[in-house]
Amino acid sequence: MKSILVIGATGNIGRQVISQLIDTDAHISALTRNPDKAQLPAKVEVVQGDLTTPETLDKCLAGIQTVFMVWTLPPANFTPVLERIARRAKRIVLLSAPIKTAHPFFQQPNPARDMYSQLEKQIETSGLEWIFLRPGMFAGNALHWWAQQIRTGNIVRWPYLNAPTAPIDERDLAAVAVRALCEEGHAEKEYVLTGPQSLTQYEQISIIGNVIGRSLQIEEMAADEAKQVWQNSPGGNMLLNAWAAALGQPAFVTTTVEEVTGKSARTFLDWATDHAKEFRT
Repeated sequence: MKSILVIGATGNIGRQVISQLIDTDAHISALTRNPDKAQLPAKVEVVQGDLTTPETLDKCLAGIQTVFMVWTLPPANFTPVLERIARRAKRIVLLSAPIKTAHPFFQQPNPARDMYSQLEKQIETSGLEWIFLRPGMFAGNALHWWAQQIRTGNIVRWPYLNAPTAPIDERDLAAVAVRALCEEGHAEKEYVLTGPQSLTQYEQISIIGNVIGRSLQIEEMAADEAKQVWQNSPGGNMLLNAWAAALGQPAFVTTTVEEVTGKSARTFLDWATDHAKEFRT
């Protein structure tokens, strides 16, 4: 039986991974600073630890074979954490990004690219068996970007409406992660993960409108205005630059989800249908 530690367990992706691990025979541990607030299923062993205090991880890693990691701290904090993981575990599955994919959308300079590059280089020389998951755009971003506008009116204003992406359902990402955590044969794989379709942002908003049965008025926001609106938003300029670079060509699409799991990746329509209530007033 696999013994798996999930780092980032209370975030969106971590919770999806845990929800699918529950259906396996693995022993699941979830790292969190505040166990009382974790709200995780009863089958999960919630362990208290803090990535900024690496010595707290020693107890959490006892008996662990495999680690799933979502990293959100500065790269400088990573080395002592990885050293402790490498002493005890055998395998690490890192949620990374498509930093090696030669599509303009993924090649814009930004701090996240540099961070993941640093993390991966350290992991590759750590002695651990490693797997890197490289998801593109998350379908769930639609909730953060458009749900408020849709719930409160029929007008959606957004920049770069003609920029195409291939949003991946977070459940499909989690399904690949579970395979990488539980199965053999995935060592040194770099899985670039996308949804099955290239869709412009206009098309994605239209799909949501159709699902909830409303005619939305979708308006282009000028890039300069978007920069002003998002000037204090982490990653805002990165996204604007990526969308600008993606104009005029299809999004990068892979079939990796189906190749790894044996099931077709969910479409954006599938995702929107399952989350329709979150867009309704």
